[in-house]
Amino acid sequence: MTSNSIGKIFSFTTWGESHGKAIGCVIDGVPSNIILSERDIQPYLDKRKPGQSKYTTQRKEEDRIHILSGTFNGKTTGHPISLIIYNQDQKSKDYSDIKDKFRPGHADYTYWKKYGIRDYKGGGRSSARETAMRVAAGAVARKVIQKKIKNKVIITGALVQIGNYKINYNNWNEKYILKNNFWCPDKNIVATWEKEIKNARKNGSSLGAIIEIRVRGLPVGLGEPIYEKIDSDIAKALMSINAVKGVELGNGFNSVYESGITNVDEMRIKNNKPFFLSNNNGGVLGGITTGQEIITRFVVKPTSSILSTKKTINTKMKETIISTKGRHDPCVGIRAVPVGEAMVATTIADHCLRFIQ
Repeated sequence: MTSNSIGKIFSFTTWGESHGKAIGCVIDGVPSNIILSERDIQPYLDKRKPGQSKYTTQRKEEDRIHILSGTFNGKTTGHPISLIIYNQDQKSKDYSDIKDKFRPGHADYTYWKKYGIRDYKGGGRSSARETAMRVAAGAVARKVIQKKIKNKVIITGALVQIGNYKINYNNWNEKYILKNNFWCPDKNIVATWEKEIKNARKNGSSLGAIIEIRVRGLPVGLGEPIYEKIDSDIAKALMSINAVKGVELGNGFNSVYESGITNVDEMRIKNNKPFFLSNNNGGVLGGITTGQEIITRFVVKPTSSILSTKKTINTKMKETIISTKGRHDPCVGIRAVPVGEAMVATTIADHCLRFIQ
């Protein structure tokens, strides 16, 4: 398996399994003399860590980050930064009943077919436990962005839909995002989401979600046409997250409902500078940032680990049934918000190092 790294200049490689002793990552390409400590990384991991509310998995992990290399006296050295989190609350026995069975919707079958190993303890390498290290890398990426861009760049993630229920964008309140268990910008929808997740759990099921990431403060000019587009790199980064099945920028798939007249972003001059009258293209034209806010969304499928009994097969190629026990997120989209922020941050940091002198 050689696909454990992402990025060209700002790049990181993750390692470890869900029920192993630890998970970690190595980050390369970070310039020297950037102030960095565990205190800069931990707050982002605290947003993602499990067991914070009754609406996520009850696995208890502190996700305490440790910097092993790449800093000296609180500053980056310009050499690889190695990070580690020690796992604390693995319950492998929860998976003993399904060690020879393939969980529908999971990567069990494809990993087994490709690598010849059935790591049934939490899914091994295919587990979303790996995303904690993406969040850690994202925290470092934000420090790189701060160094390369004079303007203050703000990256904000929010949950905008769970199941059939989406937010009212007229109620968008960025301050409210950090005040609820769903990273939701619309306080009027939260009670509905709570009810829907409760019902899904009661029925032994789960729900999907849509997450929106917004980036403010970027200059014009990040990204290059054709094969180095910043939006294609963002899409790749977000699609690499577990359970993600689709990505869009700006109007995205809703562009099909528009016409050429309504979908274009018209331009004027304001304060002697170019000014866009709309942002239907999500802050990117021709793969290059326009200086507007980048707006991207990704959809996360319903959690495949559910109590409901489903049809499947086993490693002996026999038909059987399966019910997945254990502590699973009824909606993985909730904890995917800080992961999405991190992957967008690492992509932007990489483009900053590639295209800003």
